[in-house]
Amino acid sequence: MPEQQRLIKKYPNRRLYDTRTSSYITLADVKELVLNHELFQVVDAKSSEDLTRSILLQIILEEEAGGAPMFTSDLLAHMIRFYGNAMQGMMGKYLESNIKAFTEMQAKLQDQARAIYGENSPVGQDLWAQFLNFQGPALQSMMGAYVDQSKKMFEQMQSQLESQTRNMFTGFQFPSYVKPEDGHPLTPAGKDEGKK
Repeated sequence: MPEQQRLIKKYPNRRLYDTRTSSYITLADVKELVLNHELFQVVDAKSSEDLTRSILLQIILEEEAGGAPMFTSDLLAHMIRFYGNAMQGMMGKYLESNIKAFTEMQAKLQDQARAIYGENSPVGQDLWAQFLNFQGPALQSMMGAYVDQSKKMFEQMQSQLESQTRNMFTGFQFPSYVKPEDGHPLTPAGKDEGKK
């Protein structure tokens, strides 16, 4: 039987109440739930509005503030620029699928290490770090090539679209417009808007 989602209520005093354990918890406790892959939802105690994303963002903000940040200022600026952009939804899906693939690769490597070295072997625990040390430059190079290829494909698609648009409208005659004089609006050449 699948585990039921844990419900956490956020009260106006900003305290979080875990309905499963009937106790108040902290952001650190919520972070532990995330690390343990537990399903949970945070809701406003009065309105029942879902606050899960905002709580997760708070945890990320705390993690970024203490220790070594994961996101550079440049990366954050790029992410902010995607908000309100036509690509916003696509970028979210792109990041989600790439992080999912990375997590799956990490899990497979850890499973293989457990099978070879046993459950609590320090060799198995260090294997992922060693893999990243050796493969990090190769992975970065591969991702760089992937991004360059995507950029080139986008530029080609844009060029083809412009070319197709020009070809589509070559048979149409468009009037040429002259600059307005004496406050008259733009008018096709050869017509005087001021005379009736």
